[in-house]
Amino acid sequence: MGDTLTIRPFAEADWPAVWRIMEPVIRAGDTYPYAIDMTADGAREMWLDIPEATYVGEDVDGEIVGTYYLKPNQPKLGAHVVNAGYMVAESARGRGVGAQLCAHSQEEALRLGYRAMQYNLVVKTNEASVHLWQKMGFTIVGTLAGAFKHAEHGYVDAYVMYKELV
Repeated sequence: MGDTLTIRPFAEADWPAVWRIMEPVIRAGDTYPYAIDMTADGAREMWLDIPEATYVGEDVDGEIVGTYYLKPNQPKLGAHVVNAGYMVAESARGRGVGAQLCAHSQEEALRLGYRAMQYNLVVKTNEASVHLWQKMGFTIVGTLAGAFKHAEHGYVDAYVMYKELV
């Protein structure tokens, strides 16, 4: 694993750095279902305004290299299951950032009272994420045939992945 991150709640001054991470991920059209022409304002709403909490991970130099959010996966009677989304700066991939963000998100989810975590659309061709989530204890509980319109490969399968936290 790479350097240990400092993971903390998002602060308003973090937005430019978070957008620099998000924009290339969104534009690639290979991992998230967001419109590839999504604006910074649209991304801000999806990543900051809708979720219950958003966090950033800083490397030893204080550079923000990753971010994640937590939100209820469903309303009311399903609100004890949390959904999370993660993005890592391209320059920081392969250094353990995603694993550290995931571990932190599970701790935070427990602290916030969630009992399980569910990822609704893990793109099958995103093999690095599928492998990481399995390593972090998530199980594929469903396959959604052709559920993701990949920018390069067209319609590809996506997984629903789940982990009990308590």
